[in-house]
Amino acid sequence: MSDENGSSSRSFIMVPGDDARREPVRLLVVQPGDMRPPVAAANEPVVMTFPHLLLRELIALLALSLFLVVVSLAFDAPLEEVANPEKTPNPAKAPWYFLGLQELLHYYPPLVAGVLLPGLVVLSLVVIPYFDLNLERAPLWGRRSPGKLAATWAAAAALTAVFIFTAAHPVWPILVPLWLVACVVSVPGLLGTRSGPVGWIARRSLAFWIFLWFLLVAVTLTAIGIFFRGPGWSFVLPWRDGLFY
Repeated sequence: MSDENGSSSRSFIMVPGDDARREPVRLLVVQPGDMRPPVAAANEPVVMTFPHLLLRELIALLALSLFLVVVSLAFDAPLEEVANPEKTPNPAKAPWYFLGLQELLHYYPPLVAGVLLPGLVVLSLVVIPYFDLNLERAPLWGRRSPGKLAATWAAAAALTAVFIFTAAHPVWPILVPLWLVACVVSVPGLLGTRSGPVGWIARRSLAFWIFLWFLLVAVTLTAIGIFFRGPGWSFVLPWRDGLFY
């Protein structure tokens, strides 16, 4: 490049990098003197945290608080009778947000279900930000690969063997979501299409499917603990036995 006086200037080539935390994401070239162009921040992909984000979060908080107030005025809380220290309820259930862990106690010893498994999940959440794991969220099926399909099924089979041989009872609340996710993930690899619902599945990243599996497991364990556990933590059908705890 050269300016009006004929002096040459350096040229820049923008090359996208693979690491979003190390490569620069913006380049601004400002010429000296009267040739300096005005810098206008229009159509920016990001906004300032304050006031844009915080105001939206405050509005969402107020809307949710108003909704909870209206619901509490319209419906009574499903409370049981006054606690009696001489009568222990059967089954004794934890609050709903802990029933997933309590359901795990049916399959694993207390040390595993209450300490090791939750501890590994928390440790993973602490460690993952320090590794360059899928920053670009690349699609799992960027290209059709028989090896990738075989690896998916091999990983599902290996996890199934681990959960079966380490648990006291078959861990169906974990295995059913695992194979459901594995079957859905395998659809683009089997069909090879990239349009419609199959294309949407093909564009999801590996992290998406792992998180979906954890979410389905948590919801399934909690739902079983709330609706399908009766006296002695036995499996019951609430619509048949009328047991809601």
